Amino acid sequence: MVNPDQANSLHSEANSNKKEKDKIKDAKKQAKLEKFQQKQQMLAQKLEMAKSKSDVPIKEKTKEIITYDMPTLAGEKKDVSCEMPKSYSPKYVEACWYDWWEKSGFFKPEFEHKNKRRQSEKFVMVIPPPNVTGTCHLGHALTISIEDAVTRWHRMKGRTVLWNPGCDHAGIATQVVVEKKIWRESKQTRHDLGREAFLKQVWSWKNEKGDTIYKQLKVLGSSLDWDRACFTMDEKMCHAVTEAFVRLHEAGNIYRSVRLVNWSCVLRSAISDIEVDKIELTGRTMLTVPGYDEQVEFGVLVHFAYPVINSDERIVVATTRVETMLGDVAIAVHPDDIRYKHLVGKECQHPFLDRKLPIVSHSFVDMAFGTGAVKITPAHDQNDYEVGQKLNLPFISCINDEGLMEAWCGRFAGMKRFHARKAVLQELKAIGLFVTMAENPMVVPSFERYRRTIVESSVVC
Repeated sequence: MVNPDQANSLHSEANSNKKEKDKIKDAKKQAKLEKFQQKQQMLAQKLEMAKSKSDVPIKEKTKEIITYDMPTLAGEKKDVSCEMPKSYSPKYVEACWYDWWEKSGFFKPEFEHKNKRRQSEKFVMVIPPPNVTGTCHLGHALTISIEDAVTRWHRMKGRTVLWNPGCDHAGIATQVVVEKKIWRESKQTRHDLGREAFLKQVWSWKNEKGDTIYKQLKVLGSSLDWDRACFTMDEKMCHAVTEAFVRLHEAGNIYRSVRLVNWSCVLRSAISDIEVDKIELTGRTMLTVPGYDEQVEFGVLVHFAYPVINSDERIVVATTRVETMLGDVAIAVHPDDIRYKHLVGKECQHPFLDRKLPIVSHSFVDMAFGTGAVKITPAHDQNDYEVGQKLNLPFISCINDEGLMEAWCGRFAGMKRFHARKAVLQELKAIGLFVTMAENPMVVPSFERYRRTIVESSVVC
């Protein structure tokens, strides 16, 4: 057993040790606090000193720019016999040399080299042409520097060398830049100007930016043969492109046909697949669309019914683009779907047009998605386009190249495509063919380089 007196003594000793430890701990905390306060005071003093110093006006050191002022004619060799400046000056060092290199023909493949034995070896390179959408940036400077080093190395080896300069029209990118400039200056579109006047504006832009680009390349010291400079819209280049297409067509390597393309109703131009951006939506989303004062609804799946001719039955389909139902030419179901087997071969009546839609079977239909029945619009959907080709269905485009509903679209003719979306939905409700609508994940194709234009899948010949 533990002696009570001994236990009390141990307890008292433990309390005493604890108090001692607490005192040491408190002392350390106090020391840290005092140290922190000292630092804060020192920082405040430094800030005060810096503030007082900032009130004193600082004398700016003016850097002397040394230039080359010797009377050297343009194209003549630089006079280096004079005294060199005491400090390095790029303007002084680089002066006159480029003009002399050009006049001497150093950048031409015809230049006679001492090492004639190696002149039979050739090195030819075309500059990746900068776009005339703007001027050269740091990326161009890096590329040009590397290519210039390679070109000069081959030239020093005694080879016949040609480094060909030029610039690129950049297609839609330049068109967009020029359109924005015209709108900014005169509030006109390219359609207001007309083709010829707009092309004059483009050429004016090219001449301004192209000259600046060439000057920038010369400042970099690029050893380019400027007598061979090309622009990708020069007459000879356009002729070469046309000739290439003619020859390819005559050889049967290319052909012209009806195709489904990515169409910008704002630019009124096809957009390549690689330039189409995909806006992924998880459900109902309101997006701002060029040409519309109000936002447009996306990410909603609309279910509506087509009445079967000579029957009391209806077949329900679903779509996120209900305005395209004006271009529907058929309804597809899966061959194994027992719900619709008895309807295959029959026809549905289009509610707004004098058009009968055959009910066809095809394995591409997903029986588990929606109602298992799919409206077929070959002129406005990639999957439907392929089905339309296989089943020899007609291609009926209901939206023109300006984004307006075609003239034959009855009460919806001339409407903007997204205004027609609302109008078609209202009419379906009015005649009792609307079933339901629900949020649905979807991908909206857009062209981000031009104010997030919503791209339309459209047939072009």
